[in-house]
Amino acid sequence: MRLKLIPINSDASLAIHKLGDVLTINGLPYDFGPLPDGATLPAEAIGCPWINQPVERINGVLVIPITMPHGAEAGERSRFPADIVDAPDGPIALPTDQDPKPAAGKVIEVTDE
Repeated sequence: MRLKLIPINSDASLAIHKLGDVLTINGLPYDFGPLPDGATLPAEAIGCPWINQPVERINGVLVIPITMPHGAEAGERSRFPADIVDAPDGPIALPTDQDPKPAAGKVIEVTDE
């Protein structure tokens, strides 16, 4: 499986879990097992807001483009991500996992002086 990450500046969160040819994206499973070699599945047929381009199986390898949100302070790896190839089953580590998290708002003390 090859996940082609397409970065987008957004505060949305993305969590991906892989089990064979099934990707669970933000808690919803998508089974690509039935897609035969050489076939293309249009994004509209998938119904996943994170998959906006067709999914293909090329020479036995699933190629899945996934929109990956990153914050304004994203690092280079998140803004220009490499494909994730042959990830093991389990949670998929994304480049955004290493990005700095936005700081919580400052607390301003108000006094009656």
